[in-house]
Amino acid sequence: MYFDYAVVLTLTLIGIVLLAGLMGLQKLLAPSNPFARKLMPYECGEPPTGNAWINFNVRFYLIALVFVIFEVEVAFIYPVAAVYLDWVRRGQRWFALSEILIFLLILFVGLIYVWVKRDLEWVKKVPD
Repeated sequence: MYFDYAVVLTLTLIGIVLLAGLMGLQKLLAPSNPFARKLMPYECGEPPTGNAWINFNVRFYLIALVFVIFEVEVAFIYPVAAVYLDWVRRGQRWFALSEILIFLLILFVGLIYVWVKRDLEWVKKVPD
């Protein structure tokens, strides 16, 4: 039974040895010439200005989460769409279609919820 894990252990050891070897090779061959300009943070080729600790608006986070949710939707629907014709040939057309539609309905309800809460509006109105 333990022999089944030999491949995993061997590949892990090979990975660790390669990582250590390449990091050691980098330390040996790479030039070390630290100076003030080289140690400065890189910002699109421009010298950095201002403080790095600034407050971002929470809406960036909300919009990013909604984007990720719908990207995951595409990632989950693509495999089903890829085998849909095989399911049709086997007579499982309505099962596959209902599975896709239920999944889309759940995500559509989530989209309506976010829309009703007005989290998709970039500039929110302050209530009077």
